[in-house]
Amino acid sequence: MFKFKNNTDLKIIMALTLVHFTGDFYHSFIGPLLPVLIQKYSLTLTQAGFIAGISRFLAFVVQPPIGYLADRYKTRVFVLGGPLIVIISTSLVGIAPSYAVLLLLVAASSIGSSIFHPTTAGMISSYSGRNFAFSMSVFNMGGTLAFGLGPLFITWLVAGYGLEATPYTVFFGLASMYFLFKTVPMPVGEGLSDLGLIGSIKEIFGPVWKSIILLWLVMVLRAFVSQSFVTFFPVLYSWEGHSLISVGLLVAIFTVAGSVSGLLAGHMADRMGFKPVFYITHLLTPPCMLLLIYLPGNWVYLGAMLAGFFVLATLPLGVTMAQKLAPGGKSMASSLMMGLAWGTGGVLTPVTGKLCDIFTIKPVLCIIAFIPFITLWLIHRIPKEEKE
Repeated sequence: MFKFKNNTDLKIIMALTLVHFTGDFYHSFIGPLLPVLIQKYSLTLTQAGFIAGISRFLAFVVQPPIGYLADRYKTRVFVLGGPLIVIISTSLVGIAPSYAVLLLLVAASSIGSSIFHPTTAGMISSYSGRNFAFSMSVFNMGGTLAFGLGPLFITWLVAGYGLEATPYTVFFGLASMYFLFKTVPMPVGEGLSDLGLIGSIKEIFGPVWKSIILLWLVMVLRAFVSQSFVTFFPVLYSWEGHSLISVGLLVAIFTVAGSVSGLLAGHMADRMGFKPVFYITHLLTPPCMLLLIYLPGNWVYLGAMLAGFFVLATLPLGVTMAQKLAPGGKSMASSLMMGLAWGTGGVLTPVTGKLCDIFTIKPVLCIIAFIPFITLWLIHRIPKEEKE
């Protein structure tokens, strides 16, 4: 089995974080543009939810097999090819001639995102040294920061120049990819090439499958809550009179707060263990989500900060815990928590949209906000990690 290095290789950690940032920066364009896309294509909330749902469904389908292939083969195709697909497809969203073409571009962006996530996350442990949880939080920060800055950038661009300007964003991404091509190393294989898919699953998850399932359920419920809010609270505040730039700022505050909390959660987990951090954040998430949808006036920005801070804090911890439970298949473990869990929670977004069509957005999000309380029992059932 591959041994962790004693010291953290900061250069490689930051390069992998830039991969994460670049891919997610472009992939983040879709959410804040939903109000404009709803208007352009005369969409119902169910159709808007389907745009988000198809993206997450493909993450559900694509990431686990990509995680298996990444553990089986040593190649940079997944690490560099994935974000390149995201950059090209997302930059064309603004000039899609129809709703069907829009769905195809969103699907391509989601497939590209699903290709690079498990591979890059699986590489972190090889260069993190003794700071595993913190290094994973730095990597996660690249994604959450991208989902904070991306909406600000794209809403500013579209508000000023229209949807037709989105193709010009491709040049920033191509410049980043050139740098990453020169910097990102070849992934380290996990020695699973002779086992096959079923044999690899048994080898990796056999002794710890109960803990993996419990952790996966926690991450699914967390993903469902965060994605339902990220998809529909921008629409809610757009309908309540906020400008497109204001909506983009709310999304940015929500996600940037999550990037900060992810770093703090990783630092705390390296010192006090994972479960106490899960308990604290999931206990405080519901009241903060309610603040997001009920605070009046400019106080809503404080609500967005608190909601994002707590609901997104445990994303890197779920991935780190899975890799610690199954160190022989780090990319596959990452794909379960980043792809399968995120995708499973995301495919329910159209259901949220349908409920919003029936009952309106605010009461539906109010009920969804309480779901993290359910995860407390699941977290209690996960065995306590051993001290290293």
